[in-house]
This record gives sequence, C-alpha cells and structure tokens, in this order.
Amino acid sequence: MQATQPPTDAPSPADPGFKLPEESASPQDSLPRTLPGTATRPVEVMPVDPYAGRPHSLPVADTSDRDLAIGGIVFLILISVYFFVRGAYVHHLVRKRVAPSSAGNAGWLLFVGLGFLSAAAVLAIINASRFLTFAVTGPLVAVGLVALVASLFIGRR
Repeated sequence: MQATQPPTDAPSPADPGFKLPEESASPQDSLPRTLPGTATRPVEVMPVDPYAGRPHSLPVADTSDRDLAIGGIVFLILISVYFFVRGAYVHHLVRKRVAPSSAGNAGWLLFVGLGFLSAAAVLAIINASRFLTFAVTGPLVAVGLVALVASLFIGRR
C-alpha cells in the first residue's frame, strides 16, 4: 500500500547533468589553433651581464624590498644579541682581574667585530650577486676580523 515516489535527486529535463567531453583522436587536437607571438622565438636561459664582459657571469638580480626588510630585521636582532654578549664578555674579563677600562674597550671591539661580520653575512644572503663582491664584503670582513683580534689582545692585559 505504499506508493513509490520518484527519486528527488533525478535531473530535471532542462538540466542534462554532467557530460564527459568527447575524446579526440590525438592530444594535439586539444591544443589551441593559434600560436602566441613568443612561440617561435628562442628561449634565453641565462641573460648575460653586458657590463661584466664575461659570457658566463651570473644574471644581475634585483633585490626586493621584502628581502631588504627581512635582512634589516635579522641584522637588528643580531646586533641586540651582540650587545648582551658584549656585556657578558666585559663581566667575564673583569672577573679575570682585567682592568675595567680595558675590559670595556675589549667588549666594544667584540661588538664592532661581530657587527661587521654579521653585516657582511646578511648582505651576502640578501643578494649574493650584488653584495658578495670584494669591494663590499672585503672591507666589512677585514674590519670585523681586525676588531675581533684586537678585542682578544686588549682583553689579555
């Protein structure tokens, strides 16, 4: 005595439902019929820097503002950590019976040396093709190493 009802999820006559696309004879038939203007030009794999004069030089990459901001924040975090390291080093030298003025000078030289070395490292990580040159990295590393060696010698007095 139950009447059977038609299923409610059956598609209406106006909606044919999902249909599979017709299969083509070859995959090439599904590609567009017109070629873009760049399809026939050669592909440039690595651009040559016209100012370097070397055919195998690295491409000059532009540094984005986001990379510079992240590098600046990392550098400021490192400088703040080095400030506390400087205080610990001065305290260590004073406990070893080094004169407080010499210990303070050695601490500041340690701070400067670590700061210059980390500046060179952060610049090299931000954009190696632009900043990892002798003209930029060389002086930063040289001043950093001289300051670290001087802090060790001043701290021995």
